[in-house]
Amino acid sequence: MVNLDRLIVEFDKGLRTLFSQAHSVRPYPDANLPDATMDEAEKSNAAALMRVNHSGEICAQALYQGQALTARDPAVQQKLQQAAQEETEHLAWTARRVHELGGHLSVLNPFWYTGSLAIGAAAGLLGDKWNLGFLSETERQVGEHLQSHLARLPQQDEKSRAIVAQMHTDEIGHADMAASLGGAELPQPVRVAMKLNAKVMTTLSYKV
Repeated sequence: MVNLDRLIVEFDKGLRTLFSQAHSVRPYPDANLPDATMDEAEKSNAAALMRVNHSGEICAQALYQGQALTARDPAVQQKLQQAAQEETEHLAWTARRVHELGGHLSVLNPFWYTGSLAIGAAAGLLGDKWNLGFLSETERQVGEHLQSHLARLPQQDEKSRAIVAQMHTDEIGHADMAASLGGAELPQPVRVAMKLNAKVMTTLSYKV
C-alpha cells in the first residue's frame, strides 16, 4: 500500500528531477574527449537531439518512480530504484551537453514528467509481471531511439556520441534486467501505442 511518507519522497524526487541540477556518480562518458569543430547547423542539430534525449530521461525518471511506487515485490522496487539512479546520471550527462552546444532544455519537461509518472504508476498497479514487461519494452524502444540518434549526430561530435553510446548500453541493461525478473511481453497494440507516444515526445522536444 502507498503511504504518505512515500508520496512525499516521490514528490520531492519529482521537484529535484525537474528543477535541480542532476549529478553523476560515474565519470562523464565524454570527459576525456575534445570538442569538435561544427558549423551552426550541426551544433543546432546536435543540441536538439541531446535535448530530446534529456526529455527522454525525464520521462524515464518519472516512469521508474511511478512503477516503484506501486510495485508489489520489494526486490522489484529495489531494482527500479537502482535503474532510476542510472537515469539520473543520464540527466546530468545530457543536460550538460545541451548547454555546451548552446542549446536549451525542453520547456515541456514538466508535462512529460507528469504524464510519465501517471503511466508508470498505472503499470505498477497491473502487477509486477506487467510492470516489468512495460519497463522492458520501454527500454527496448529507447535503445532503438538512441541508435537512430547515433546515425543522426554529426560524425565529428565525439562527445555527444560517447554519451549516447553509454546511455544505450545502460538502457539495454535495464531491459534485460526487467526481462530476467519475469517481465511479460506486452500485446502488440500496447507496443504500437508506446511508439506513437514516444514519437510525439521526440518530435516536440526536438523543437521546444
